[in-house]
Amino acid sequence: MIDEITEDAESRMQKSVDALAHELLKIRTGRAHPSLLDHLSVSYYGSDTPLKQVANVSVEDSRTLVVTPWEKDMVKTVEKAIMTADLGLNPSTAGTVIRIPMPPLTAERRRDLVRIVKQEAEGAKVAVRNIRRDANSDFKELLKEKDISEDECRQAEDGIQKLTDTYVAKIDAVLAAKESELMEV
Repeated sequence: MIDEITEDAESRMQKSVDALAHELLKIRTGRAHPSLLDHLSVSYYGSDTPLKQVANVSVEDSRTLVVTPWEKDMVKTVEKAIMTADLGLNPSTAGTVIRIPMPPLTAERRRDLVRIVKQEAEGAKVAVRNIRRDANSDFKELLKEKDISEDECRQAEDGIQKLTDTYVAKIDAVLAAKESELMEV
């Protein structure tokens, strides 16, 4: 019983760290990366479709993304989706190719992005702590039903605390890596 609860908590904590890493990919660092546009959806024949399914997104150079829609009719729609996405990007169209130059980040914008990254990391830490709380309440429930002893409950709670500390440290490492990437000129 204790092992199952611990394994479930660990897998959920790992998912929180993975979700944070995925969210941080969306925050641009001044370099062009196709994942910046991963979350964009465009209207394709009346339904919202991920950009990846209607166009090819590639990197031309370190500061330019190139989006090539598979259908010529989609060029205007894709360009509009990029402009309305509030990413601070200004695409320019040349025929069927959309080029997106990455503007250099100002020092103030870098600080804002670091603040956003810290908020995301804090959200992930809260998620990990909530998982710890759920696991501890499961242990207390087992204790109440007399399925485990008080010593086993205390040991299980200590184990969950160590697991929580480990995953909070992983989140801090992801945060530090992203911060240094953002502040690098």
